[in-house]
Amino acid sequence: MADQWQNFLGNLGTWRGSFSGLGPDGQEQNSTPSILSLIADPAEERLVHFRLRRFADPACSGEPVSDLQQDYRSLGRQVVFFETGTFCKGSLQVAPGSNFGAEFGFIHGDRRHRLVQLHNDEGRFDKLVLIREFREGSDAREEPSLIPSALRGSWSGMASTISADWPEPDLATCLFNIDVSAGGALTMEESFSRATPAAEGSDVRVTWMADGGYHRTPEGVSHREPFRIEAGWLVGEDRLERLIRCYDRTGAWLSATQIIATRARA
Repeated sequence: MADQWQNFLGNLGTWRGSFSGLGPDGQEQNSTPSILSLIADPAEERLVHFRLRRFADPACSGEPVSDLQQDYRSLGRQVVFFETGTFCKGSLQVAPGSNFGAEFGFIHGDRRHRLVQLHNDEGRFDKLVLIREFREGSDAREEPSLIPSALRGSWSGMASTISADWPEPDLATCLFNIDVSAGGALTMEESFSRATPAAEGSDVRVTWMADGGYHRTPEGVSHREPFRIEAGWLVGEDRLERLIRCYDRTGAWLSATQIIATRARA
């Protein structure tokens, strides 16, 4: 089984893309072109150089409006990398008066689909930032915008769960059925043989977005009740990848689960 660092290395390369602020309906409100690079140091085995440049020009020419650089020699407890290179990270604890946030990072072939969610210091949902990235030099394309009916059906696959107190993944087969009402409401019936996420909480917001993505979160998060947050990415018609981050009744991070599933066809 690959360790966290090896899983992280699955994201090496130069990625061209954009950071897009989304409105409540998932529509793009603003966008900034970007070039992100993760380069392994040839002289030091456990060193990766990170650089993120954002540009005013859509062609990413000229001087960047921001240039962030950082070196990685280790990974923090707040981030979990799965065997495919997909990752999620976020706040370790919901606390009164503090912002709460999470990032979901999917990778498949020459594509990365990332989503950042933020809640304000009162725990209320604030905003989403969608990051669509393409490996430099590839002919990778963006997925179509996701509509609820595109997820309808029966799905099966594997769930990999890493808990806060044990870094080894717990693997389990999973089945789930997705139905969508005429009004667009999503119903998901799930069965996990071993990995069962925590309760989702009430008053759940579902956002449908560009590049085959969706997002589910409680309107408000609290340190007094369990909840979970989720992002999904539909790649092609029948491959769905989900990331679920669970919190317990004290608002402490409990586990992260990656699900890779295919749709059953009649």
